[in-house]
Amino acid sequence: MDGGKFEKLVDYYIEKNMNNEDLSFDEALKLFNIPLPLLGKIADEIRREKCGDLVTFVADRNINYTNVCVSKCKFCAFYAKRKEDEYVLSYEEILDKIDEAEKFGVTQILLQGGINPNLRIEWFEELFRLIKSNYPEIQLHALSPPEIYFMAKREGMSVKDVLKRLIDAGMDSLPGGGAEILSDRVRKIVSPNKVDSNGWIEVMRIAHKLGLKSSATMMFGHVESNEDIVEHLFRIRDLQSETEGFTAFVCWTFQPERTELYEKGIVKSPTSAARYLQVLAVARVVLHNFRNIQASWLTQDFDTASLALFFGANDFGGIMLEENVVRATGKKFRPARVEEIVQAVKAVGRPVAQRTTLYEIVRKF
Repeated sequence: MDGGKFEKLVDYYIEKNMNNEDLSFDEALKLFNIPLPLLGKIADEIRREKCGDLVTFVADRNINYTNVCVSKCKFCAFYAKRKEDEYVLSYEEILDKIDEAEKFGVTQILLQGGINPNLRIEWFEELFRLIKSNYPEIQLHALSPPEIYFMAKREGMSVKDVLKRLIDAGMDSLPGGGAEILSDRVRKIVSPNKVDSNGWIEVMRIAHKLGLKSSATMMFGHVESNEDIVEHLFRIRDLQSETEGFTAFVCWTFQPERTELYEKGIVKSPTSAARYLQVLAVARVVLHNFRNIQASWLTQDFDTASLALFFGANDFGGIMLEENVVRATGKKFRPARVEEIVQAVKAVGRPVAQRTTLYEIVRKF
């Protein structure tokens, strides 16, 4: 590729993004054929223009209230496979975890679990009210579209009515979990018992119209193709154009060990850091209507997450005082200290600040 074509390609994709113009499917797909350094240059320039140099992170704890799950997704190592391994945290246990988290300066509680048919909507309402009455300043970032969708079916209610009741009880925002890849071709393979892609989008659409902000996520590195990734990005891009309800996009790589996909030899190893950076950069270029894109130190490492700051990411995620789902695959985990994130970001020459769930700045370092 000569220098003139190089510059034209860079300028073309940057201009499309900055003008908030949708890429065509073919234009998005061609991003995967661009050499990684050039793709990174495009994504990084968009990030700089859209977000500036400040890198943010949140102080959070992820509480998984149950591992009982009827979905039994083939990519998951977290759900209980034996009756004797099942658990449901008590209200007291959950409140104790939040109490401990507050002492570490946590502002966000991510509350998610398996799809447990024994837990009715009243269980969640009482829990949310307890949390908000005891910790009114905590942002309750709770559940996910599959959990909401199942609850509505279980209760014989509409998704809208379920969300209204949970909001009234104290739910502040809705995580984007359970998206995996928003392609039904993929979902029929990896999560056939879970809500389909249209259902996930519809829960998010209703949540946004009720005033709930949410994140959008993607887990890749299993059976998806580049075409499936573009389909996923287009689905959330189009919903964002309609509702403006997403605060951020987060993608991470599938961790295969101890999962059915691994045990059956369908996926033999985690995807590479280069592939992670490629998909992250493609997302930044495609998602012109998303300001915030998170790096994933949890499934990569601090070095790759720091590099991601030059491939389109402007956010370092959270300290994750607790995490159980990825850890269930056997991947080693320990929380990130605030000082570690600050040091990692400053080491690459970028300013850093702690934020809230809704990207309000708490403090700069």
